[in-house]
Order: sequence, then structure tokens, then C-alpha cells
Amino acid sequence: MNIVVLDGYTTNPGDLSWDWLSAYGRVAVYDRTPRDKIAERTKDADIVVTNKTPLTKAEIDEMPRLRYVALLSTGYNIVDGAYLRQRGVPVSNIPAYSTTAVAQLVFAFLTAFTNRVALHAEAVRAGEWCRCPDFCFWKAPLSELAGKTLGIIGFGGIGQRVADLAAAFDMRVLAVSGHETDQSARKNFCWTTLETLAAESDFITLHCPLNAQTENLVDAAFLARCKRTAYLINTARGPVVDAQALADALNEGRLAGAGLDVLPEEPPKEDCPLLRAKNCLITPHIAWAGRETRERLMSVLQENFAAFFAGSPIHVVN
Repeated sequence: MNIVVLDGYTTNPGDLSWDWLSAYGRVAVYDRTPRDKIAERTKDADIVVTNKTPLTKAEIDEMPRLRYVALLSTGYNIVDGAYLRQRGVPVSNIPAYSTTAVAQLVFAFLTAFTNRVALHAEAVRAGEWCRCPDFCFWKAPLSELAGKTLGIIGFGGIGQRVADLAAAFDMRVLAVSGHETDQSARKNFCWTTLETLAAESDFITLHCPLNAQTENLVDAAFLARCKRTAYLINTARGPVVDAQALADALNEGRLAGAGLDVLPEEPPKEDCPLLRAKNCLITPHIAWAGRETRERLMSVLQENFAAFFAGSPIHVVN
């Protein structure tokens, strides 16, 4: 059995191990695979492991031996799952491995805006506290999360974990989801409409999947409904947000700030309008990148391999 890992570097830059794969066959691990190298590297592959390297119909047609595709991600739009299903090739993803880590980054963004730790730490390093006539100072307004309203768009595992943390901060939670479940046990929680969530939230965090209904969900019309003092957090998928509309809202002072771990194109081009937008904190898609999180990903990948070789694939998404 020939196993090819097309883009293993981000999952395992050297602090984890691929050695376990050798129990299943011959293994070739590539840190990255440019588009023009996919066919060459996979022409004899029985199993392909990929994260962001695409497998379209054209690439799949160059893989006559392909029997299984193992994703290194929760999202699966990078592969043509429907065509692989026609070919009888199952595709397994890695579900729910990053729930805790993504929720943690959401609150890293929230506290970055309310406590301004980096801003004040740099001011102290620059000597401003040494020169201060008072025992303390602040360079930007500071605020508490308690009593603020958090709007959550998408209420799956990650959205619910974010709501749990919001409760610990005594926040009010509004949520929008395609499927409303019983949340009567939650305090200060309410299902609502997208319009009401936009109008009433002090912070809005996105946890919805990317599909035809959610692409550019946060557009100029949505942003026009938001408070000028509101902050937008996106740790879901970049194309859920209209980048130009968000940049315009930030630059024109119609939104207080944004915290983004994902962008419509990754890595972004230098002319991406959000890279220069006011009060916009951008991290390079790192919510999933903690070692513990990647270890959990690798553990699920091993489970997926074991199930496939046992004849009963799990976490199949096509």
C-alpha cells in the first residue's frame, strides 16, 4: 500500500511523528506539494493524506490506484467528495479536534480588545510608566466583558464551547443557527435572528461552516446593522466575511475592531484590504496550531486509518 502525505508540514513541523504510518505501507511525506507536482507524487498512491492541497476531478483522474483520502482538517471542501464517492473512494475528516483551542483564541481576541495587554506592555517597555507622574495610566479605554452581549453565529460544538466561556465571564449570549436545539439550561442565552444579533451584540463571533448560504454572510448590509462600538471575531472560514466591506467599516469607524484568524485567501496577497484596516488584529490561521491540538488531530487520523484498514471507515464526509 502506497501512502502519500501531500502537505504535512503545518500539521507536523517536526515535533510530532509520522512513523506510525509505516505499519500500513510505504510512506512518502512531503512538507508541501505545489499544484504541478500533485499528479507526479500521487500517480501510484493507494492513500492520499492532504490538508490544503486540492484534489479536484482532474487530479483524481491521475490516481488510478486511489482507495482512500484522509484529510488533516475538519473542513473538506478542498477535495471533490462527490466525484470520489462515484469512484467508491471514502474521504475521512478530523472532526471536533480543535473545539477548545478555537474557543480559546476567540477569547484571546476579546480580551485583547478589552484589556489592551500588548499595547500597555509595549508602553511600559518604552519607559512610559517610569516617566508617569501617577501610579498607573492607560493608553486606550479599558472595559469588562461582564454584562456585554456576545453574538454567536453557528452553534455547533465550537459555538457552544464559546458560549460556555461567555457564561464564565457573565456575558449575555445571542445565537443564530440553522438548527436550534434546547438550550434552556443556559443562563442569559437567547436564540435570535441574524438582524437582531447584529444590532444588539457588543461582540460577534463566527462559527458557521462555509457554504452557499454563508459565503459573504458578513457583508455591507450586515455590518450596517452593527453597533459602531462592536467587534467582529472570525475563526471560522475567511469567505464568510466580505473582506472589502469589513475593511471599509473599520476604516470609516462604523465598527470598533475585528479579530481574524482566517482570511478569504490564505496566505493573503499583499493587497488584501484587511491587512491595513484600522483596529484589525489578524493571526495566521493558528487557532488549531497548539501542540496539544495537533496531537489530538494526529490521534484521530490514526483512528481513521485503523478503521479504514478494518473495513469500516469512520468520519466519512462524502
